[in-house]
Order: sequence, then structure tokens, then C-alpha cells
Amino acid sequence: MTTENHPQEPRLLPWAGQDGKPCYVIGDGTGPVSDLADGLEELQLSTAIELLDHSRAALNQIEPPAPTELLFITNRLTESLSDAVRVADSRGRRLDQALHAP
Repeated sequence: MTTENHPQEPRLLPWAGQDGKPCYVIGDGTGPVSDLADGLEELQLSTAIELLDHSRAALNQIEPPAPTELLFITNRLTESLSDAVRVADSRGRRLDQALHAP
């Protein structure tokens, strides 16, 4: 809800701009950009879960993973963790806004 005393906070989107700066959208959460963001957040989180399962399996093998596989897993986990932190930040901001809405 938007009022003069409590304006709509911009939503942090789950992607960055060309220069790596955060992207935002202002709205009530029902537009096409918000729908796209919701879908991408869901994909990012499900990808993170699959990657976590894969990395656990690789680390629990009898033979240790090759250094190149460990590097690959580490890079993907870093990317996934960055995505998950951005999703958590965005959702936390929206939750805080909803809790403090009039």
C-alpha cells in the first residue's frame, strides 16, 4: 500500500545492471517485472538447492574430487550464494515494509 507518509519502497530485483549495480522496480508487486523477478528468484533458489546436493555428493565420494571439479563447484556455489543473499535481502526488505505498513 502506498500513502504520502509511507511511499512504496523500491524492490531489489534478482539481477544486476550491466555495470553490476543493483536494479530496482517500484510498484505494487503485480506487474510483469515483478512476475519475472518472482520466477527468477524461484529458479535461483531451486538451482542453489540442486547445486548444494551436487556438491555434497561430490565431497562424499570415496575418491576426492579433482581440483578442476572443486574449482567448478566453488565458483558455482559462490554464484548461487550471491543470488540467495540478494533474494533474502529483497524479501527481507519487502517483509519489513509489509510489517510496518499502516
